[in-house]
Amino acid sequence: MGSRYTDPNPFQEDEGEEFNPFANQATQGNNHGGGAFYMPAHGSVPPATSKLSPLPPERAGYDRGATISIPLDSDQDFRTKEKELKAKATELKRREQDLKRKEDAIARSGIVLEEKNWPPFLPIIHHDITNEIPIHLQKLQYVAFTSFLGVVACLVWNLVAVTAAWIKGEGPTIWFLAVIYLIAGVPGAYVMWYRPLHRAMRTDSALKFGWFFLAYMFHIAFTVFAAVAPPIIFKGKSLTGILPALDLLTSNAIVGIFYMIGFALFALESVISIWVIQQVYMYFRGSGKAAEMKREAAKSTMMAAF
Repeated sequence: MGSRYTDPNPFQEDEGEEFNPFANQATQGNNHGGGAFYMPAHGSVPPATSKLSPLPPERAGYDRGATISIPLDSDQDFRTKEKELKAKATELKRREQDLKRKEDAIARSGIVLEEKNWPPFLPIIHHDITNEIPIHLQKLQYVAFTSFLGVVACLVWNLVAVTAAWIKGEGPTIWFLAVIYLIAGVPGAYVMWYRPLHRAMRTDSALKFGWFFLAYMFHIAFTVFAAVAPPIIFKGKSLTGILPALDLLTSNAIVGIFYMIGFALFALESVISIWVIQQVYMYFRGSGKAAEMKREAAKSTMMAAF
C-alpha cells in the first residue's frame, strides 16, 4: 500500500526541465537518472516519441548563403540607351518645329489644304462655309451657293425638257447642245465664279473679288439669255426659254409645259444672281476693297510696264 501512494504522479510535469519529443533518446535517458536508457517508474507514462518523417537530405554542393546572380545592364549600356532616347526626343522635337513652321507659312500665305467633303455621299469639291467664312458673310455665301445649285438645277431640267422635245421630233442637235451646256456649265460655274467668291470671302482678297465680278456678270448674262432663249447664237430650242416655250405650247402642250418650267427656273436664277452680285458689291465698296483693288491694279500695271 505504501509503495502505491509513493509512485510519482503520471500527470505531473518535471519542474526542472521540459520534455522535448524530438530530442535524442539517449540524452533524455541521461537526464532522467544518468543511465544509458530511460526506464520509467512503475505506473508512469513513457515520453511520447515523434512519428514525423525526417527531412530529406540536402543536395550536395548546395550553399544556403550563396547569392543568385541576375544579369543586369551595366552602367555603360544604360548611358548608351539614355543617349539614344535623348537623341530620338531631340529629333522628334525638331520635326514638330519644322511642321509647325510650315503650317504657319502656309497660313500666312493664305493657302488652305482643301479636303473634298461635298456632296457627302460622293465628295467632289471642298465646301465649308461654317468654318472658313466669317460669320457676318456666311448668309451671303449661302445665298451664292444657292445660286450655284440653281444653275445646276436649271441645266439639268433644260436637258430633261430638250430630251422630251427631241423625242417629239425636234431633232437630235438640240439634245447634244443641251448636254454640252450641262457638262461645261456646272464645273465652269464652280471654277469661274463660285470658288473665287468663296476664297475672296475667306481671305478678303481684292483681286479675287475682282475676278468674281467679271465671271459672275457673264453668268448673269447667260441666265437672262436662257430665260428668253431667242433663236440666235444658240441653236433652235436647245434652251428652255419663254420664246420656245410659247412656240411649243401650240404644237405640243406637254413639251411646252416642260419648257415653261425651265423658263421659270432660269428667271428665278437670274433674280437670285442679281441680288448676290449687288450684295457682294455693297460689301466690296463698304470694306474699302474697291480702292485697294485699284491700287493693286495700278501697281500690277506699273510692274508690267517696267
